[in-house]
Amino acid sequence: MRRTTTIAISLLLLMAAAAAQITFNPKLYDPEANAKAEIDKAVREAGREHKRILLVFGANWCPDCHALDYRFHQEPIKALVENNFIVVHVDTGEGEGRYAKNVDLAEQYQIPLKKGIPAIAVLSERGRLLSSQRDGQFSSARRLDPQQIVEFLNQWKPPKSST
Repeated sequence: MRRTTTIAISLLLLMAAAAAQITFNPKLYDPEANAKAEIDKAVREAGREHKRILLVFGANWCPDCHALDYRFHQEPIKALVENNFIVVHVDTGEGEGRYAKNVDLAEQYQIPLKKGIPAIAVLSERGRLLSSQRDGQFSSARRLDPQQIVEFLNQWKPPKSST
């Protein structure tokens, strides 16, 4: 029964992705990933590259998570992300365990998972929380105007260095 449900959900996601011309990546949120280790790695990298960190809480079953990732790979958003941020995808769980994985990280970064995913926390290059998206702003990513994403990223990109 669980396998049938998983297959059905995957087919629905593929159909939704095709309708929106979004590429469906079944490993966007790697269920085997150690999110804490990935965040630590991102902090080390962000310090070297003078970038901020976007923690994107989501799951592979979520069409809006795939829609947001698709937008992150389209211009002008792609350049904003690549030049200013390191993105870490934090898996929130599958099936009956939806919103049951990495709950401690969601709490640490003040992400109310029940308001919907994807949800984003912005960290400084040292890993300090700068902003947590608490209003479900991205939970309807399929319907977001790309300009809204650009405005959000511009608001949180690191300041220009004075060198």
